[in-house]
Amino acid sequence: MSILEQYTKSAPSMQSTLDIFKGQWSSKLPDTFGKLEAGYAALFEDPRISWAVEQIGGVQNKKILELGPLEAGHTYMLENLGAASIVSVEANSNAYLKCLLIKELLELKRIQFLYGDFVEYLRNNQAKYDVGIASGVLYHMQNPVELIALLAKTADEVFLWTHFYDHDAIFQHRPKLAFKYPSYLEADYGGFKHTLYRYEYEAALQWEGFCGGSSPYSYWMTKDDILNALRFFGLTDIQIREDEQQALYDNPNGPSFSLVARRPSSTTNNLVLAS
Repeated sequence: MSILEQYTKSAPSMQSTLDIFKGQWSSKLPDTFGKLEAGYAALFEDPRISWAVEQIGGVQNKKILELGPLEAGHTYMLENLGAASIVSVEANSNAYLKCLLIKELLELKRIQFLYGDFVEYLRNNQAKYDVGIASGVLYHMQNPVELIALLAKTADEVFLWTHFYDHDAIFQHRPKLAFKYPSYLEADYGGFKHTLYRYEYEAALQWEGFCGGSSPYSYWMTKDDILNALRFFGLTDIQIREDEQQALYDNPNGPSFSLVARRPSSTTNNLVLAS
């Protein structure tokens, strides 16, 4: 690529700015900003986030930690819903730059995007956040129970959306996905015993807009193990978004669910958020 190809001769516009990452977007921007071409997923108007915020009684004047913002869709929603501040940690360099681009285009004011691994951030973090949301990140982990434990230390209230391993849902209803789960292993983290199912990204690694984990594979957990891990590390009050359960076999990437998990008798509402 010639260095001169990095220049544009067009007048500034939102579309030309988005086109810096043309073909790499996952998210569709809200129609209020015009018919802009980016991705297809409605992450700037996501009912999962609306549901989570309703369960925790709103985010007005709260400090939020967001894990894996992807393209800042959920971040945008949280600021519009009144969050006092949002610290958002992203390890994918392209996703991080797209978040900065969205921050500028949509004039977001109360957000700090950090470039780095959020597990390392949580391992060294001493601060507590009012709200934590981890959306779309648990199933990209090498050690998902460690992430659950770290979240439980950082926040007394956690929103989680994640895929999970379900043998029947995958091997009977989505048999074309079965080859991506070649093996499993028994694991123990902090005294919590569980089973991990290896997931291979395969061809997804060839897409420039890839937004998975930082290794060629990750480990998935069963729904029961996820719920039991949350309880084991103290987040025992769990609400599951029930309307998603009717479409258990519909997601082409595997079964998923949303939940809000709380530490009982907490004097503060805390949430950790990821896109």
